Amino acid sequence: MKAIWNDTVIAESDDTVVVEGNHYFPEAALDMSLFSASDTTSVCPWKGTAHYYNVDVGGQTNADAAWYYPEPKDAAAEIRGRVAFWKGVRVE
Repeated sequence: MKAIWNDTVIAESDDTVVVEGNHYFPEAALDMSLFSASDTTSVCPWKGTAHYYNVDVGGQTNADAAWYYPEPKDAAAEIRGRVAFWKGVRVE
């Protein structure tokens, strides 16, 4: 699987976990030079508190386009250390 934004591969792995239709990539599969931390958080009742990354490619920023759960609840333990995408990031 590849995560692509602005025609740039920002993550690639053959080890994704699918939860609610979203592919969660291992954090090691991300090109971290293209990501910056965001202060945004959100709460899922069964997964826990999500934190976000901005994606920065070619001088453009896609704010909060990636999310992860640093301390997922037990029901979502399989996504610990993994990152998912939205906001126009193609996963194929």
